[in-house]
Amino acid sequence: MTVLSVNLNAVAQLRNRRNLPWPSVTGIARVVLDAGASGITIHPRPDERHIRRTDVHELEALLRADYPRAEYNIEGYPSPEFLTLVEQVAPDQVTFVPDDPSQNTSDHGWDIAGDRAVLEPAMARMKAAGIRISLFIDEDPEAPALARAMGADRVELYTGPYGGSYSTPEGDEHLRLLAVTAGAAHAVGLVVNAGHDLTLDNLPVFMRVMPDIAEVSIGHGITADALLMGFAEAVRRYRVVLGG
Repeated sequence: MTVLSVNLNAVAQLRNRRNLPWPSVTGIARVVLDAGASGITIHPRPDERHIRRTDVHELEALLRADYPRAEYNIEGYPSPEFLTLVEQVAPDQVTFVPDDPSQNTSDHGWDIAGDRAVLEPAMARMKAAGIRISLFIDEDPEAPALARAMGADRVELYTGPYGGSYSTPEGDEHLRLLAVTAGAAHAVGLVVNAGHDLTLDNLPVFMRVMPDIAEVSIGHGITADALLMGFAEAVRRYRVVLGG
């Protein structure tokens, strides 16, 4: 079964509109985990526009105390400050993304060969800390072998182009390339995650084509659905699509 990790960035961004403690990031984490989500994903950015450093630590305390089997996945650009934060919290997985601090959201994967000087020392630090490493990659069949050679444990397929053009010929081509990339990753022994703009509409087709995806990380789509049906029901519906 493909597991669901719920990204809580949008919840934090809503909270940050006012100087109030709600909606509670840890409170929503409880709701989605109690509803059957397998983990929590966050992406703390330097400007704390959504997830704050305090959230990172509070979620770690919650998961370790009350949900020890839930996976904690922290995404981010491997700056020295980010790496130190990850070392302090020791999540199950760190996902490196090539975000510029000014970006609204992640919109491309790593140029693994070109970004070697950034990735290699960062990956060495995470390996020393015993943290699983996933690299955010585009629909590029050559990227998995490079990621594996550099020491990654997993790759996360950037599915934004597919999600943004779903049910069109362009979307079909993105899906085909994602499937080829996933096959290349499995061929070199990598576990494959996926995320970005996956929804209840486009996820079923995605999963039929790539049933061996280990984990999907979903934030914006599931939060939009939760505005209509509540987080618990949204999690239930995504788990049905994923086979849970």
